Amino acid sequence: MVCRVPTQWYPAQTEAEIAEGARSTRSAGRAHGAQCAEGYPSGVSSEQNPTPEAAEEAGPRPGRLTAAAALAALEGLALVVGGAWMLVGGLTGHPDDRTSAITGGVTLIALALLPLLAARGLIGRRGWSRGPAVITQIMALPVAYNLLQADSVAIPAGIVLGVVAVTALVLLVNPTTTQALGIRGPGGAEK
Repeated sequence: MVCRVPTQWYPAQTEAEIAEGARSTRSAGRAHGAQCAEGYPSGVSSEQNPTPEAAEEAGPRPGRLTAAAALAALEGLALVVGGAWMLVGGLTGHPDDRTSAITGGVTLIALALLPLLAARGLIGRRGWSRGPAVITQIMALPVAYNLLQADSVAIPAGIVLGVVAVTALVLLVNPTTTQALGIRGPGGAEK
């Protein structure tokens, strides 16, 4: 494939120089300042972002990864349901502060995006998805603690939320999950 360099940025090249640049691009994996369809000037390849086909070639998804994704999705759905309940209650009921009820409902629905996107990324074996999933679990732990301090029916909800958060954290930091997501250890070493 021949890669042409825009002449407004670079001096004109002969066909031989262009062909030599294309050969060196293929061999070195770099475009030497010119953008080609074969790669980027920095040498980044599309193989660093796994495709669904590459994930299938890597083998079946570990059960721990699937369980972590399911728990993150469950938390996201619970936030959507809670936010919708608050929003509907604020709009149709007679809350003490209608504005707080509506704002709280919208906030919970917006917060639900983090675990839902993390769950989708975990199912797709995207390395970036572990960070939002871990953050979600860390944010859930103080909420579970506050629910446990209440003198009401919120105590069982706190127990369930705490168990789900700790279980999801254990699943997310498990070496099998880390390896399935393609996350390397410090210094680029395999975990």
